Amino acid sequence: MGIFARDENRTTLAASRIARQATASLAGLLAGQGKTRSDLAAAMGVSPGRVSQIMSGDANLTVRTLAAVAEALDADVQITFCARGQSTDAKACGSADSSPVRSSGLSARH
Repeated sequence: MGIFARDENRTTLAASRIARQATASLAGLLAGQGKTRSDLAAAMGVSPGRVSQIMSGDANLTVRTLAAVAEALDADVQITFCARGQSTDAKACGSADSSPVRSSGLSARH
């Protein structure tokens, strides 16, 4: 049994959906910045093939990979958990802190 044994099929489908959301957002950011996948590869110090893997959504996108992409593009990453059926907007989800976390560090909490 895997660590997500409750329903591995649902977990796999959810992971695919999240990867598609991340890669669609990344593609939009690249387009908005007027950058290509080759530009991203150069900024990340990886091969264009690695960027293609990331952009395909098939790769297991780790938090470290997302952070590397964000740093290369001088961007922020936002991850928001919402109850199903709610908006993915952080404020609509009732998040106490809807500000993005810079990929290079965590927000200070006192």
